[in-house]
Amino acid sequence: MSMFRTNNPALRPDVFTGWRETAGMELTGARPKTMTIQGTVNATFILLGICTACAVATWSWLAPALDAISSGEKVAMPAMAYPALIGASIGGLVLALIIGFVPKTAPYLSPVYSAVQGGFVGAISVVTAYTFPTGPTIVLQAGLRTVGILAGLLTAYCTRLIRPSENFKLGVAAATLGVAILFLGTFALRLFGVQVPYIFDNGPLGIAIAGFIVLLASANLVLDFDFIEEGARAGAPKYMEWYGAFGLMATLIWLYLS
Repeated sequence: MSMFRTNNPALRPDVFTGWRETAGMELTGARPKTMTIQGTVNATFILLGICTACAVATWSWLAPALDAISSGEKVAMPAMAYPALIGASIGGLVLALIIGFVPKTAPYLSPVYSAVQGGFVGAISVVTAYTFPTGPTIVLQAGLRTVGILAGLLTAYCTRLIRPSENFKLGVAAATLGVAILFLGTFALRLFGVQVPYIFDNGPLGIAIAGFIVLLASANLVLDFDFIEEGARAGAPKYMEWYGAFGLMATLIWLYLS
């Protein structure tokens, strides 16, 4: 099962364990209902559409605070902005854990996950645009760069310009785990009033760390592509299309935030 190794927590190595016993039972006529790349692409577009629609709706809801910036005024953010941001982040985490541990729920819960994360992305984008003088530009650039990185890496992968080796997968997995521990540790320390310097600063070290995380998130996309291709080649069950799309969504949102 080493060919299924990926550092995306959603697309973990043991996801396909046991599918051979059930895949043959899911039949339509004489053809088994198995995972395909096209089916995963279709599911990904659906989830992206849901996420985008919810992000735009949330942005529109909070837009009056941004309009005040352009007119030179300063108004408070809507009272529900920060509760919505926190609630969406917690809800997205809970849904991601459920889907991650029970992949069969992906066709039903991944659209809900995308809607919740769309609200989160829209809220955090507005808060960023409201907080910093160049906030709207930052949000636009982040969105365009995310789309650009996705298109570039997907093209490079499809044309076989890049192929993840086992050592590459292990290296990215280790780096991702390290970043996760760093962020969790920083968050835990902040709960006790301890501020960790440099990591989230605008200084050279903070910018370097942010750049590394963007590269790491981009590397995750390559491994996600590989995971989906291998799953389709192995004839994984049909619901894995939504699971693969969910994993891609999780990586894209991480990349956008980074």
